[in-house]
Amino acid sequence: MAKTTGKRSKSGSGRSSGRSRSGSSGKGKKWYQGDNVVAMLLKLALALVLLFFSRVLFYLFNYGYFSNMGIPEALHLFIIGLRFDLAALLILNTPFIFINTIPFPFRYNRFLQGFANVYFYVINSLALFTNFGDTIYFRFTLKRLTADIFNYVGVGGDFDKLIPQFLRDFWYIALLWIIFAGILVYAGMKLTTASGAKKPEFGFKFLMVNTLIFLVIAVLSVIGMRGGLQLRPIGLVTAGNYTSAKYMPLVLNTPFSIAKTFDKEALKTITVYKKEDELAKVYTPVQQGKSSGFKNLNVMVIILESMSREHIGLLNHALDNGRYQGFTPFLDSLIRNSLYFDAFANGKTSIQGIPAVLSAIPSLMNESFIQSSYAAGKFTSIAGLLKGKDYTTAFFHGGTNGTMGFDSYTKLVGFDHYYGRSEYNNEKDYDGKWGIRDEQFFQYTAKTVNGLKQPFVAAIFSLSSHHPYHVPAKFVNIFRTGKLPIQQSIMYADYSLGEFFHTAQHMPWYKNTLFVITADHTSEGYYPYYQSDIGQYAIPLLFYRPGNSLKGHSSIIAQQTDIMPTILNYLGYDKKFIAFGTDLMDSTSASARFSIHYISGLYGLMKDGYYLENNGTRTTALFNITTDPLQSKNLAGREKEVQARMELFLNAYIQQYNNRLIENRLLID
Repeated sequence: MAKTTGKRSKSGSGRSSGRSRSGSSGKGKKWYQGDNVVAMLLKLALALVLLFFSRVLFYLFNYGYFSNMGIPEALHLFIIGLRFDLAALLILNTPFIFINTIPFPFRYNRFLQGFANVYFYVINSLALFTNFGDTIYFRFTLKRLTADIFNYVGVGGDFDKLIPQFLRDFWYIALLWIIFAGILVYAGMKLTTASGAKKPEFGFKFLMVNTLIFLVIAVLSVIGMRGGLQLRPIGLVTAGNYTSAKYMPLVLNTPFSIAKTFDKEALKTITVYKKEDELAKVYTPVQQGKSSGFKNLNVMVIILESMSREHIGLLNHALDNGRYQGFTPFLDSLIRNSLYFDAFANGKTSIQGIPAVLSAIPSLMNESFIQSSYAAGKFTSIAGLLKGKDYTTAFFHGGTNGTMGFDSYTKLVGFDHYYGRSEYNNEKDYDGKWGIRDEQFFQYTAKTVNGLKQPFVAAIFSLSSHHPYHVPAKFVNIFRTGKLPIQQSIMYADYSLGEFFHTAQHMPWYKNTLFVITADHTSEGYYPYYQSDIGQYAIPLLFYRPGNSLKGHSSIIAQQTDIMPTILNYLGYDKKFIAFGTDLMDSTSASARFSIHYISGLYGLMKDGYYLENNGTRTTALFNITTDPLQSKNLAGREKEVQARMELFLNAYIQQYNNRLIENRLLID
């Protein structure tokens, strides 16, 4: 009898040891006991389901804000949101996935499995916590929380007071989170590795099979983190592909928003001016539209890739002792019949230039605005505003769809139609690098615009004058080369633009259209001025209206963010709007002209004939750009009155910019 009992005890001890080694300590019947890879996948599926239902609760608790949306549309957005849930889940659970798929037997070690399981429960409970916390916090910001929340926590502020108050006022949200976290832990513990003390035997078969499993899961995980196989990983602005800015929070989730912005430096709230009215007296982006009667003109905004002012012969007579020809014969001819401004770009990249031109929002941070966390807020563009006047809206770019997220951005800000390489659908005109060549795509644009209902606002962004500066073989011996590699392709872009106008002028919409031509940013410079701190931002800006007296050459400072307010006021737009620029045609505000950019931690401000560089705390340089165009004599600390005046303006501008982005105040309600 004693022997029998002893055998049973030994057998039972073995089974108990196996359960302990597997990392399972939950009581009751297990729902799954098998291979740890399968158990891992089931746990991830569990977390994904909980994230999904936390989104449903987010919607229900904020139903008043989303009440204009029908239940079927909301459900559609919930399903789309699974793409973002999955990306967040895989990003957060990378260590858990790695431990459970590494192709070596030590992954079954009970301590390693214990660590992996604790990590899984903690990280996913925190993910749910952010979702539930945002269910309430959303009411104050109208956007998903992003990583800049840690900036607020880090500097203290009122968070120590707000959190206890939130818990008292919204205790039921905390309770719901506890319930969801409890379900995660309870159900997760029912999904375990198979019990049994015996580890799998390590050998060639084990190594090959598990290496294959590891590689497959690794590849699928990377695809999931990216949100698919598209050119760029999904970001906050990607949600704009599926819905308007107002409903983007239903597509996004908070852990995704935080994860995608975690390594981004958040803007800081500025309080130089304590009162809003005091701040507005120095600078405000709130603009009151004109009420003198609206003109139903079509608007065509043409953004030329890397079209530095340096390349335009008409604007550089003094170069090469007066012998400079330039590389833009068509643009030269158009400038003579346009209202032209010597403008400056607000940034150095296309992804900074597009929102500056179309939304009047510069990128005064180390990333572009449309790649930042603030793109999840509410903002608009020339297209979004004119849609209220029954305008048809379209954006054209011959690049591969998804390039730099332009398709997502333009849809988000009111462009109903996007035409890219996919829509063009003729690969024989593909340049092999960037997209459809300018010559063909400009013609495609003219003909497509001809089919749009008038009035329309359309924008086209060229691409051929981009490295590697490919020029079709038939033009290689026709277009001149210059001192810079880009300049032959500039001639090709200019030729394509000329052919576009030649086609457009025979179309019925042409004479009723305001054309605006500028650049996204500059190329490298050759001559000293175009290599200087301000010259490296010098671009053309012209307004052309066929058969109209809109002509002249203005020497006042202009910038990309002036384009939207200038167009709107020229049309007679009668509503308030936000624009970080000025109306260039308003002679009463000529003294307020300025240009601003940000690079490598420095703000650059051109105003009143001076250029100031400031790191946000102190001025590092001041130049008189009228008498010293090459910025060789630093006047910082010498011309104190000028410096103080410019610093006051810059402080006001930064305060308006930072605070409005942080507080999601880029729209007039």
